[in-house]
Amino acid sequence: MKKILLLLFVITFVSYSLYANGVGIVDASNSTYLNLKSSIVEVEVENQVGIIKATQTFQNTLLYPVNFKYAFPLPAGASAIGLRWYINGAWKEAGIKPEPADTTLPGDGNPDPDLTTYLGDVPLFFDISDTLFVDSLTIFEVTYVQFLPYSFGNVTFSYPNNYQLIQSSPLDSQHFLFSLNSDRTIEDIQVLSHTATQVINNGNYAFAEVLLSEHAADSEYKILYKLSSDELGLFSFTTSQPDTLVPDSLGNGFFTFVAEPDPGETTDVIKKVFTLIVDRSGSMSGDKIIQARNAASFIVQNLNEGDKFNIVDFSTNVTSFRQEHVDFNSDNESAALAYVSTFEANGSTNISGAFDAAVPQFSVANDSTANIIIFLTDGMQTAGITDSELLLEHINNLVKTTETNLVIFCFGIGLDVNQQLLTLIAQNNLGIATYLMNDELEEVITNFYLQIRNPVLLNTTISFSPQIITEVFPDPLPNLYKGQQMIVTGRYNESANVTVTLNGEAFENAVEYSYNMPLSDTSVYKYQFLPKVWAKLKIEHLLVEYYSLYSGSEEAEAIKEEIKQISLAYGVVSPFTSFGDVGNGRDISEVDKGSRSLNYPKEYKLLGNYPNPFNPSTTIRFSVGDRLDKVVKVKIYNSIGEIVRVLTVFVGDSGIYEVVWDGLLYGGISAPSDVYIYVIDFENIILAGKMILMK
Repeated sequence: MKKILLLLFVITFVSYSLYANGVGIVDASNSTYLNLKSSIVEVEVENQVGIIKATQTFQNTLLYPVNFKYAFPLPAGASAIGLRWYINGAWKEAGIKPEPADTTLPGDGNPDPDLTTYLGDVPLFFDISDTLFVDSLTIFEVTYVQFLPYSFGNVTFSYPNNYQLIQSSPLDSQHFLFSLNSDRTIEDIQVLSHTATQVINNGNYAFAEVLLSEHAADSEYKILYKLSSDELGLFSFTTSQPDTLVPDSLGNGFFTFVAEPDPGETTDVIKKVFTLIVDRSGSMSGDKIIQARNAASFIVQNLNEGDKFNIVDFSTNVTSFRQEHVDFNSDNESAALAYVSTFEANGSTNISGAFDAAVPQFSVANDSTANIIIFLTDGMQTAGITDSELLLEHINNLVKTTETNLVIFCFGIGLDVNQQLLTLIAQNNLGIATYLMNDELEEVITNFYLQIRNPVLLNTTISFSPQIITEVFPDPLPNLYKGQQMIVTGRYNESANVTVTLNGEAFENAVEYSYNMPLSDTSVYKYQFLPKVWAKLKIEHLLVEYYSLYSGSEEAEAIKEEIKQISLAYGVVSPFTSFGDVGNGRDISEVDKGSRSLNYPKEYKLLGNYPNPFNPSTTIRFSVGDRLDKVVKVKIYNSIGEIVRVLTVFVGDSGIYEVVWDGLLYGGISAPSDVYIYVIDFENIILAGKMILMK
């Protein structure tokens, strides 16, 4: 029999990990943690692909040396690509080892529920072999990649910065820096969560910054930006890596593109055959069932003319608004709203019965319509078929029997849902599994429905001319919806201008969109993340295959081994690999000093700082040989490699620029005498130098 294992690496829109700073866990049972002193979050976004670097500084404020474990609540859908840390005078960089992370926590085996809630469902764990001495500092830097949520030109980024379950006392400093490069014009950018230190928008580049001192980490960072709706089509970014940096023979070139159909009012929309399945078991009582009624009512009121719909609701027993899909019209809308208003929570959770009622109704549908189920539940299956693998097989058989292309979107509500089951139901049926907290039900589901309300291309396929593209993911491609994007990644072996053609069906007619995509023949530094994006999506594709096979079978073990090899080769953590202490201690000058450049035509020069030595301030000078129109970060490190300040300067045209460091640390504290390193980060090249503060 197939064995459904915990799927720790899932594709989701929403996660209910509401927190994001790491934790230094000394004793999970007694809630003993290292004290978080400061955090810096640096976000670099290239056309909705985000690279996030989160740096936290901890101090051992206990009265004795400690051993501890580091844990970071990685957002669901994100992929960790880097970890380095400082302890006892040395910087180290983690490698990836071919075994799952050790998820045991220090203590007696009964961790504080607040900690497990904080860490969420897909935490990153890392074992520290060194002892941290009294009053000593340790620094952790985690880097991960994720796709930013997008809808009708609006893009959101959230870094949940709520640390209250772990530590309520203030941090010395919190610094958030968000940089955005976009081929489409950025019409607006806003920091929704905090008062911004500065916000810059130059059309295709934007920057936002938040700086807090002596403030508790009690709320998320949230950015919203809006892209022009007049600039649609396909936006691509490509890079060709040197042979020494490509660990396989699939091609030196990597590409990712973002495609979006026209969301204008005149765009034709494909009719839907739609069913909403609502859990009304006893655990849905209280506010959850109210939100479920509200979400269902919203969906009914926002169906399109020509759609057919039905509603199935379940607890121990299963009922249905109608015995088959009915036309959306004013009479059926009124009747459906009255039906939804009667939902009351009681009884068990009969998931198999709900699908028994809902799926066969699609047998009379055809592939000229978008056939969609939205399924929401807050609990494990406790009635009907309760064995997970049998239930999944039962649902798969129901769908096959309809002989219709059916898309199923699953929503798990709260902390007691069968995530692996919902994920596999969705992934087996071209959908997405989404997990949310109890109070998010109405907002998330109504917003999601608006995203998939208007399909414009079904049964999507892709082709390339000339045929030099391989290893394209996701596979299969999702349907295209009005106002939504498709992100695709792949490989190539030679540079050329390639025609990308998206084919599909709309209104029983073949439809295609064609775009031009030039493939680079050189290594482009700002796109060095593309190999990791490709590896992330390749791993996700293989995981779907793996979890659909018999656990332990020869086929499953072969896929598992392939996932391990990709993870190790490309530095992207998977469920079968983890970060390990396999690096060597390195001084910060070895980690961040010096220049890096890959075929970059602009000229950068470090002109030093003056005075040097200095007290209390110094001016750092550099020159650029071309127009940048972006914010450049100047990071100040102390002698142990701790970032003590990040200065920013907007660089416009070519010329000489100066940045003054006033000799103050975060929080306005006067910096002590020390040797400091300043690193000027242009993204494509780094310049660095030393300076001495003498008092």
